[in-house]
Amino acid sequence: MQLTSPAFRDGTEIPTKYTCEGLDISPPLEWSEIPPRTKSFALIVDDPDAPEENWVHWLVVDIPPERHTLHENIGKLAQGHIGLNDWHRAGWGGPCPPSGRHHYQFKLYALDRMLDLARPTRQEVERAMEGHVLAEATLVGTYHKHRRAP
Repeated sequence: MQLTSPAFRDGTEIPTKYTCEGLDISPPLEWSEIPPRTKSFALIVDDPDAPEENWVHWLVVDIPPERHTLHENIGKLAQGHIGLNDWHRAGWGGPCPPSGRHHYQFKLYALDRMLDLARPTRQEVERAMEGHVLAEATLVGTYHKHRRAP
């Protein structure tokens, strides 16, 4: 499975538009090479460089198998559920590292079932996915703040 974004390439900087210094909207994502028995997708976006380990920026679950994109600035989905990030909000929380350059992992999982979780946490998603992952793909973007805090 392959995960890409029209907004940035793997290993490059996430445009400011998608961060706390910009519009703080979710970037567009596209995926391909889907396993045949896929029943849903789950997406976890986290920051392993965060002071508090692997800070979750975005969780999306129960994405239907016929869907192969998430458009920019997704707030709600007709099908699927947006989980709680580590700010305890259901939605995208853009990169906003306290210092230095951080790496943001966009991890997409093809699953052999729907998770049926309405507003899950990362721990709930990971527990529900155990034994049901058919494939996974990762896209990494980086970011560092361009403006200094006052």
